[in-house]
Amino acid sequence: MGVCYLKKADKTPETETATAQKVVNEMLAEIGARGEDAVRAYAKRLDGWEGDVIVGRDEIERRAVEVPAQVQRDIDFAIEQVSAFARAQRSSLQEFSVELHPGVTAGQRVLPVNVAGCYAPAGRYAHIASAYMGVATAKAAGVGTVIACSGPFRGGPMHPCLLYAFQRAGADVIMTLGGVQAIATMAGGLFTGKRADVIVGPGNKFVAEAKRTLFGQVGIDVFAGPSEVAVIADDGADPAIVASDLVGQAEHGHESPAWLFTTSRALAEAVMRRVPALIEALPPTARDAAGAAWRDYGEVILCDTREEVVEVSDRYASEHLEVQARDLDWWLQRLSCYGSLFLGEETTVAYGDKASGPNHVLPTKGAARYSGGLSVHKFMKTLTWQRMTREAARDIGEVTARISRLEGMEAHARTADDRLAKYFPGQRFELGAPVEV
Repeated sequence: MGVCYLKKADKTPETETATAQKVVNEMLAEIGARGEDAVRAYAKRLDGWEGDVIVGRDEIERRAVEVPAQVQRDIDFAIEQVSAFARAQRSSLQEFSVELHPGVTAGQRVLPVNVAGCYAPAGRYAHIASAYMGVATAKAAGVGTVIACSGPFRGGPMHPCLLYAFQRAGADVIMTLGGVQAIATMAGGLFTGKRADVIVGPGNKFVAEAKRTLFGQVGIDVFAGPSEVAVIADDGADPAIVASDLVGQAEHGHESPAWLFTTSRALAEAVMRRVPALIEALPPTARDAAGAAWRDYGEVILCDTREEVVEVSDRYASEHLEVQARDLDWWLQRLSCYGSLFLGEETTVAYGDKASGPNHVLPTKGAARYSGGLSVHKFMKTLTWQRMTREAARDIGEVTARISRLEGMEAHARTADDRLAKYFPGQRFELGAPVEV
């Protein structure tokens, strides 16, 4: 039978990608021309915000008392989990030097960027986890200046829990700005005089498009799209848990795919029966989002073998990939395309999203085929260096001159010729035929 779709999506994650481009381009052009005045105008028109852009330290301290003690403890715990994982990632990056040829030494330095911009969406709720995922990771990487942005909350100032999370994670500057204007501000160094070298963090399709458009002027974490989840399950999986996890991610938004890859028809049918009831039991906003996402983007794929499941899963390259199946080590060794992997029923995407440690900013729309998610690596530069003795320059110089002339690059060749003539006067070298064209 091979691969069989028991439920096929009407849409794909790419369906809506072009809709934001015109709006974003117009906004970026306006901000590029008018700078901070344009940013303030957009903040007022789009978010109803006319207050200070940069949040002062006095306000940060004053509003921290609005955060209940238990919430503070929860945020602090989650920040320590994320920071510990990021510090371990940082320690895995090594500087080195190696002698490649007698007298030729080359090496690698690993340095953080100077300025990072970390965005967290405001939206209907406080996206607290997004605040510390970016800032704590940047700080673990050793970034000197971390600028954090999020929009006003429901017409007022930034949500106090989000503000607390930014501050506790180590943000150096916090700005009340959302959307495209926030991304453009960090990229352009507006209000701070410090241009971000890298901008990270999730957001809606306008934020994602702004990051994509500015990529090159500034580094970014991933080309982001709607959140995705895939669950791999066999006949030993609990359909109630599988269905719950699919719905748990579908509530992200109307365009959030949820996929089930399984070798068990009975499991697949049981999950499909359960999902509508779970969606119906959600609060209105989540019910609307999850219902549309499952209807338009949800898929259930039945495979004959687990090898076929691996092939399908790697082709989809899901942002979040759960495995609820036997022999977890087998899956760990064979799956290769995912943003983050959750092995076993005991862990779930929500744990990774909030508090378990690995970062929740992850590649979507198939980008996990070639990219990982946010980590300290996104804030680091791997820089190379070299030095050599004059004796070594003789060997390297001859080869360089000959290859340069074969490529028609006479000026390149002569940089080698000149050194050989200076260091070894009177000696003859085979330097290739000079370029005449």
